[in-house]
Amino acid sequence: MKEYLYRKSLEGKERLLYENKRKIREALQEGKTIPTELQNEEAELRREIDLEDENTAVQFAKELKLVFPNAQQMNRGGQVISEIIETCRAHDFTDVVLVHENRGVPDGLFIIHLPFGPTAFFELRNVVTRHDIKDKKAMGTMPQVYPHVILDNFTTKVLSGTANILKHLFPVPKPDTKRIITFANQSDYISFRHHTYEKHEGPKSIVLEEIGPRFEMRLFKIKLGTLEQTESQDEWVFKPYMNTAKKQKFIGI
Repeated sequence: MKEYLYRKSLEGKERLLYENKRKIREALQEGKTIPTELQNEEAELRREIDLEDENTAVQFAKELKLVFPNAQQMNRGGQVISEIIETCRAHDFTDVVLVHENRGVPDGLFIIHLPFGPTAFFELRNVVTRHDIKDKKAMGTMPQVYPHVILDNFTTKVLSGTANILKHLFPVPKPDTKRIITFANQSDYISFRHHTYEKHEGPKSIVLEEIGPRFEMRLFKIKLGTLEQTESQDEWVFKPYMNTAKKQKFIGI
C-alpha cells in the first residue's frame, strides 16, 4: 500500500523513471530479459539503481547498530567470518549479528551467540528504514536507553528457543524506559517493530510512536555452534514440505 501511494504521488517524468527502474529490478531479480524499450537506457538506469540499493543496505546496517544497545558496527571488508568471530570472542562480545544483502537489498540476518553458539539464520523481507517511515527531521535521533522487549506468540519449542536467542541481544531495561522493541510471530513470520510511548493523560492514554526500522523475519535454521563451525549440528532446519497447512505441527515438535 505504501509503495502504491508513493507511485500515485509521482507525476510525469518522475513516474516514468520510477516505473522503468521497477521493470529493470524485476527483470534482474527474475533472470528475465530487459524489456526492449528500456535496453538503450539500461546502463544508466542500472547505475542509478545500484546507488540507491547501496544506500539502502548501508542505512539499514547503521540503524541496526543503534537498535542493539552497546553494539559496535564493523564492515566486513576482506575479513573471513572465522576471523570476525574470533576477534569478537577475544573481546568478550556476547553476540555477532551479520546482515546479508543482495544487490543492496537486505535479505538475510544471522545471529551468532558467543562464545559457542547457537546461531540463528533468518530470511529478511519488507525492510523499511527509519527515514522511509518519516523524514529525518520528523524522525529525530534514535533513543539509546535499554528497551523493553516484547516477544509475542513464541509458543512452540522451536519458537521458544528463537525467543531466547532474540531476547539475549538486549540488556535488562529500567522499569520506566519508554522504548519498546517488539518481535511478534504470525504464521511463522516474525514482525520487528520499534516504538517509543508517552502517557499524555495518565496510564490509560498510552500513545505509541513508531521510530523504525521495521522488517519481517522468517527462521530457516538454528545451528548448535557458531557460523564458522562447519562440523556443528543443525538443531532445526526449515524444509519445503513444511510450507503446508500442517506446518505448525512440524515446527511445534
